[in-house]
Amino acid sequence: MTTSDARQATPQTFRDTTAPLDRRVDDLLGRMTLREKVGQLNQRLRGWRMWRRDGAGFALAPELDEEIERWGGLGAMYGLLRADAWSGRDWANGADAALSVDVVTAVQERVAAGSRFGIPALITEEAGHGLQALGARPLPVNVGVAATWRPHLLEEAAARTAAEARARGVHLALASALDMLRDPRWGRAEETFGEDPVLAAAFTRALVRGYAAVPGIGVVLKHFAAQGAATGGRNQSGAPIGARELDEIHLPAARAGIEEGAVGVMAAYNELDGVPCVAHHGLLTGLLRDEWGFDGIVMSDMFAVDRLLRSAPSGAHAAALALAAGLDLSMSDESFADIERGVADGMIPVEHVDRAARRVLALKIRLGLLDAPVPAPVFSPGPGERDLVAAGPVLLTNRGGLLPLGPGVRVALVGPNGDDVPALLGDYVPPLPDGAGVSLLAGLRRTFGEVAFEPGCGLAEPVDGGLERAAEAARAADVVVLALGSSGERAYDDDFAANGAAELTGRRARATTGEGYDVAEVELPAPQRALVDAVAATGTPTVAVVVSGRPLGIACVAEACGAVLYAWYPGPDGGAAVADVLAGHREPLGRLPVSLPATSGTLPVAYDERLESAPRYVDAEARPVFGFGAGLGYASFALGDASVAGAYPDLVVSAPLANTSERDGSTVVQLYGRARVLGLVPRRAVLLGFAEATLAAGASATVAVPLLPDAVAALGDPDRGELDLWLSLDGPGEPAEPLTAPLTSSEPHHP
Repeated sequence: MTTSDARQATPQTFRDTTAPLDRRVDDLLGRMTLREKVGQLNQRLRGWRMWRRDGAGFALAPELDEEIERWGGLGAMYGLLRADAWSGRDWANGADAALSVDVVTAVQERVAAGSRFGIPALITEEAGHGLQALGARPLPVNVGVAATWRPHLLEEAAARTAAEARARGVHLALASALDMLRDPRWGRAEETFGEDPVLAAAFTRALVRGYAAVPGIGVVLKHFAAQGAATGGRNQSGAPIGARELDEIHLPAARAGIEEGAVGVMAAYNELDGVPCVAHHGLLTGLLRDEWGFDGIVMSDMFAVDRLLRSAPSGAHAAALALAAGLDLSMSDESFADIERGVADGMIPVEHVDRAARRVLALKIRLGLLDAPVPAPVFSPGPGERDLVAAGPVLLTNRGGLLPLGPGVRVALVGPNGDDVPALLGDYVPPLPDGAGVSLLAGLRRTFGEVAFEPGCGLAEPVDGGLERAAEAARAADVVVLALGSSGERAYDDDFAANGAAELTGRRARATTGEGYDVAEVELPAPQRALVDAVAATGTPTVAVVVSGRPLGIACVAEACGAVLYAWYPGPDGGAAVADVLAGHREPLGRLPVSLPATSGTLPVAYDERLESAPRYVDAEARPVFGFGAGLGYASFALGDASVAGAYPDLVVSAPLANTSERDGSTVVQLYGRARVLGLVPRRAVLLGFAEATLAAGASATVAVPLLPDAVAALGDPDRGELDLWLSLDGPGEPAEPLTAPLTSSEPHHP
């Protein structure tokens, strides 16, 4: 009997649910051949290509069996349920909730049968803001979620998404959370939690906690790291930043997610100082593993390992670089298919293969894939996350108390986003069922009765006679609602790159934001600016509703309109939520998670850039039109003198807060600081904490805002100097008399 045969005959410790995790993994790994181990690192197949509808049922593709037979199993399967324009899956040829379960079950039966040890695959799906599968309910995009400044709302929504995904057989949810919005020209701005690391860390923690509430599924956070600092806002470009900028701006959210229990991170496409993140040992091993103690998996973004061929002579060399850096699971790459050759040629140590396979197998055991099946959570679709949707729109101006609109007012709706449900959704969403969703026009008609509508123009192109018809509608109304902004709707005849990003083809795509839709100019497109001018010229009071996934230059809108509501991409029920805010049925709760520039020429405008000696241009102001943290409610509030208690980093800043209006309302009290350390140029301000406060009309209370642990890293982990502190209701501003606390400590502080 050979050693291998003897090993197969021994008790299968890897099946023993009472055995420690390490023993189970060691036992299974010791039984596997090199090819089987490499197969566990394999996520090459695009799942939607592995099956097709066949009458009332479906059929699996021969390629699936070929891949399973080649590797003696399969590590993971990406996008089995994905539905969108890139995958080509829709309601005619995709899988609804019921069929999803059948498809996943059939695939897993094939994978397990093809493995000598019955090892299923990890089922991986996109869940950036809701599961990207037919029938799943899209959430607001991340930047709109961050505008709520209420992480608990995301935690509740993430738990529902996790239950929905797990009920369909999904194990890994890919969720954007780590990209920081430092350049609004970037098409993927909507996937971020804004420009601030502390706010992003709070929402990343909430996201991971939501998924952790559902057994059998985990969240993979993307993208690691600094993809939001891409040169010129161009997707996948290098991040020209220093180590301090990386640490203080781009890493706090990642560390927060790891601390909360994320099971994986996705290495970003970009490079840091010339080294691609997917092959960056200092990032994936030195920081993530050695310093932070992360024991989950690191996954590549789609084709990211193959992109190493720009600096590697072969697929085996590319795989060697990625494995040595600490990558575990590839996605769609051909290079990982050359790992065996790399081992044979001596360029890939077998220990690197074992290390990666060990992590993948450990995750499968943790998520229960090798144990007896347990019933999936029961998921019942609900009416949507109403509170989350309604809390995101940000009221930026409200001159003369134009809002809320009273009953009986004659409303005209004008603008390209007025009657367009897909424009409310953003990128990475499945197609909705016919008739689903509430457009802004439908929401206004439910609330105000008859509402005239005229698009006036397209998102980026004029319409013959559109301005004249828009002006006519405005003159006939008491109030005009201008529906402006962008759209993330991808058409099924659009051109896409291999990874689903938009291709530059010379013809105008339907979408104006999303992956691959980077722009040179963030100012509102000229046709929409002309529409604003035409409506304003009528003299009818005007409310602008901006629907967009990126910060747009809306200086002309703010000047011409009496009120401006920034609605982001609020999701399919966004029209109803916006109408409720305009009518005063709900209080405007949102605050900006990102600064809004005037034009691209004034970038960057992030509030926490370092203090400058030349803070303006000779031909333009460098400050944003609306700054981070800004936002109004219908109730008004006033802060009294603040006081500080405790010692850094365990500080709490308190102040009396009064509702000075005749309306009940809520606000967000924001704590800012500025570290003054000898020899370092300070940031203008750093968000240190925030707290929601709800007060009845005329009421007062003391509000206490603690310094959040994640703020320590954002400050640069100082251990000397002084910290200026101040509270605000509308962004950092410039404090007149900040409080001061010493930063001196015997040891560096870490969150």
